[in-house]
Amino acid sequence: MNRSQPLVLGIESSCDETGVGIVRGTTLLTNTVSSSMDEHVRFGGVIPEIASRAHLDAFVPTLRQALADADVPLEDVDAIAVTSGPGLAGALMVGVCAAKALAVATGKPLYAINHLVAHVGVGLLDVNPDGGAAAGAAVGLGHAGRLPENLGALLVSGGHTEILKIDSITSDVQLLGCTIDDAAGEAYDKVARILGLGYPGGPAIDKLARTGNPKAIRFPRGLSQPKYMGTAEEPGKHRYDWSFSGLKTAVARCVEQFEARGEEVPVADVAAAFQEAVVDVITSKAVLACREHGIKDVLLGGGVAANSRLRELTGQRCASAGIKLHVPPLELCTDNGAMVAALGAQLVMAGIGPSGIRFAPDSSMPVTAVSLPA
Repeated sequence: MNRSQPLVLGIESSCDETGVGIVRGTTLLTNTVSSSMDEHVRFGGVIPEIASRAHLDAFVPTLRQALADADVPLEDVDAIAVTSGPGLAGALMVGVCAAKALAVATGKPLYAINHLVAHVGVGLLDVNPDGGAAAGAAVGLGHAGRLPENLGALLVSGGHTEILKIDSITSDVQLLGCTIDDAAGEAYDKVARILGLGYPGGPAIDKLARTGNPKAIRFPRGLSQPKYMGTAEEPGKHRYDWSFSGLKTAVARCVEQFEARGEEVPVADVAAAFQEAVVDVITSKAVLACREHGIKDVLLGGGVAANSRLRELTGQRCASAGIKLHVPPLELCTDNGAMVAALGAQLVMAGIGPSGIRFAPDSSMPVTAVSLPA
């Protein structure tokens, strides 16, 4: 095996994207994704059984396309990496079983890795100009194959909202704060349903909010009261945590009140005010966590990183706090196989042993577990 520039194939199937990516060291060769999003639209959310069946249908064609795009035969791959958690249990099982089958058939070492930490690993990738990757996909986060010191990550998606401190991408990841109920993306989907905007809710609300007044309605910022925040010397229990379930309920009550009075619901204003509440509390708490933990560089990842207001306000507040913000291209923010391969390559280069094939997927895998040991 080439441990200095390993050729790693990554497999991602934690939710509704079937992703296969191939990297050589830190060079991205291909990032191939098949999404089952369209199959979930009529249900207003991801249906686990439908997602699992879609992975079954999509995996082999996606794998073949990735190998063809990278111009790499399967036998040349040095190692295989697969998302083992967190995610939907059935969806994870499809990817893990496929990865195990490939590992057994080819004799390649298999790494079971953490989906969330992989979102950070993608920041180390460079683009091979001839590899078919999107132009500008290099994030500029790493230097000479290393992540900067004092690094943090803000991950915002349909299933997760977390702020992390990364002391070592392969062995030391700390969870500073997370949502205690709904994730931000989940709240967007639920509020979009209340406003009649359909699924997925994030893009619809982001677009409509641009025409609304974010100050028209003051929605609550969860867990921001002094009893939850505490002080830097005596931090409250939820100083860096978020809660979005109360915000969702506040939007529902607001809409009900307009309807009860026989008034037309100002949908654009509600969308703008809701979005402002979400991004305000996310960015304020994330920047606070970074300042109090000496974090000087932060990566913004996850599907909600596509939100224009979140990117804008995070950039403004990071700049004011002297924190350098890194945002991968959108195709590398959402779930994909390239990020899995990127983290797998880091594990190989660090001399960490493979996981073998006896592990089981873990739908609630903690972010502190970067990979599973043999």
